[in-house]
Amino acid sequence: MVLFLAITFIEGEFMQYYVPIYIAKVVLVTAALVYFRSVWREIRFEGKWVLPSAIIGVALCAIWIGIEKNVPYTHFLGERTAFNPFTEVDDPAMRAAFFGFRFFGLVLMVPLMEEIFWRSFLLRFITKPDFLSLKVGEFSTNALLIGAALFGLAHPEWLPAVIFALAISLWLRYTKSLFAVIIVHVVTNLALGLWVVTQRDWIFW
Repeated sequence: MVLFLAITFIEGEFMQYYVPIYIAKVVLVTAALVYFRSVWREIRFEGKWVLPSAIIGVALCAIWIGIEKNVPYTHFLGERTAFNPFTEVDDPAMRAAFFGFRFFGLVLMVPLMEEIFWRSFLLRFITKPDFLSLKVGEFSTNALLIGAALFGLAHPEWLPAVIFALAISLWLRYTKSLFAVIIVHVVTNLALGLWVVTQRDWIFW
């Protein structure tokens, strides 16, 4: 997470090199996730949660877009740069590479990384510093609220981010399954990415 945030900061400072920096971010963060793959032990495939988690993921994507489109609220954390690869990247091969890495990062890397950090680690750590003594999905109400607030502060779209964090955390409490919330996050991000590409709504990148 620290590596991801550090490179994201660099992206913002050197937008003229956004594509190669983003590709480097995906490669480096994915390599870090693989290196520290021992933390994946709490992720177990549970088929019964796939469909309900996918439905929740689509609903949360619709809520995210709906709020951004229809609810006037202060974006005090700034806004995303509407990066249009069709106008910003001249080389077709580099554009295709960007789309591939962008969707890999959006749909696979980020959900895995963020759910391990926000929902597996942080919720339990806020509840009890000896967080490994708690099972996945065991966390206090204070942890739920603080975690949602921090997740909101990590996104320019803080309002839908807070709603997303509350919903996915409560789903984790219900399912006790990190796999279930990763599926929610994967589907939310996939739906959002498809919306961006099909609607040319680049502000959601």
